[in-house]
Amino acid sequence: MAPTDLRHSERSNFKQYLLITFNYWAFTITDGALRMLVVLYFHQLGYSALEIALLFIFYELFGVITNLFGGWLGSRLGLNQTMNIGLGLQICALGMLAVPPTDLSVFWVMLAQAISGIAKDLNKMSAKSGVKFLVPQQESSTLYKWVARLTGSKNSLKGIGFFIGALLLSFLGFQYAVALMASALTVIWIISLVFLRRELGIAKNKPELLKIFAKSEAINRLSLARFFLFGARDIWFVIALPVYLSSSQGWLHEQIGAFMACWVILYGIAQTQAPNITAKDKTPTSTSATKWAVILALIPAGIALCLFILNSSTASLILGLFVFGFVFAINSSIHSFLIIQYADSEAVSMDVGFYYMANAAGRLTGTLLSGLIFQFSGLLACLVGSSIMLALAAYAASKITQKEISVHSTW
Repeated sequence: MAPTDLRHSERSNFKQYLLITFNYWAFTITDGALRMLVVLYFHQLGYSALEIALLFIFYELFGVITNLFGGWLGSRLGLNQTMNIGLGLQICALGMLAVPPTDLSVFWVMLAQAISGIAKDLNKMSAKSGVKFLVPQQESSTLYKWVARLTGSKNSLKGIGFFIGALLLSFLGFQYAVALMASALTVIWIISLVFLRRELGIAKNKPELLKIFAKSEAINRLSLARFFLFGARDIWFVIALPVYLSSSQGWLHEQIGAFMACWVILYGIAQTQAPNITAKDKTPTSTSATKWAVILALIPAGIALCLFILNSSTASLILGLFVFGFVFAINSSIHSFLIIQYADSEAVSMDVGFYYMANAAGRLTGTLLSGLIFQFSGLLACLVGSSIMLALAAYAASKITQKEISVHSTW
């Protein structure tokens, strides 16, 4: 390829990367805001922690299903199509919730959450898979940086979404808040439909449906590690923490939203800096994933010990959770890089989809355990459960060997 053509291709890829990132950002803000709106609004209505957790069952369950089949769909239709379908479905989900309070039944909310779960994971799978096609071949360190920036920036904006959700609930109310977000996302959807490259991610050979289960051992083990990693976060983060701060500490909606927003924003910033923080490992390996998971497992155990000794000290909880967020960000970035590296170059979206299926299953398990354990045993028990799941994540990552990495990967 001539130098001029190469530069043109690189500029085109960079523009597509920016468009995918912008699309992903916009979706993420609404996703974070909706999560906070549902938790706080239904807690305000008197729902218990377990009942609130049940509202998210369909969100997480359909996320599992979507990731499993979404990658196959993306390899056949193209990642632009699955990304735009995700945006459209999120607009529908928000629109369903913009109804009078009298029409907002539990089943209706769960149905809207199911659609939102499908939308979120179609959008995320498309964005993460798209990066591999836009980064020059053989540049593993560059891939690590691009994935870290995409994932980190997304999580920072999800934190902003938490704050926006709490703020909108206070000033506009639930129905007007979701209607405003649906309107804003519609504008982004139109931009994406017009400008996103149409052939992105289409496989040369259309894969068979059953291929979604045919994965290398490395991807299977990494997916298992991802399951425990995100289960360990959501076991305390999704339900237990906001309900604890509201019911036991008397925090206002805005305070809870601001705290959780700051946590996720700083977590996202740490993710973008992961390549610098792990500078010794220019291209992380399964050993890196194991080491950082072991470090992370010690943190919730330490927080739980402090809460037990200091009798529910809020200061130790807050400080400990920020330390957890920093180390969790490094773990997440390493995982996100490894799945893109291990993915079969001929079926990237299918491998990434399978991996994020495990991610969604971990969130589902963590969400249910968050409501269940908190209701019967409290926040301290949730933190102990988090440490156990992280130890299992470290064990799964430690079993990945170089021989198991897919020979089809071009990285």
